[in-house]
Amino acid sequence: MSGLELFLLGIALVMFFEGILYALFPDGMKRMMVSVLELPSSTLRIAGLVAAIAGLFFVWLVHG
Repeated sequence: MSGLELFLLGIALVMFFEGILYALFPDGMKRMMVSVLELPSSTLRIAGLVAAIAGLFFVWLVHG
């Protein structure tokens, strides 16, 4: 499988899991969005950075 195919597979999996969350828990997702709006930008930035690093680590772990 080429790098582009793996990348597209990863995007498809993210779309699948996010879509499942909205389909199964629409009210919970609305509440989560409201609570995210109340968080400081710095907290969101740190959480995003941690998630990105964890994702990169798991890709390295699985692929490496």
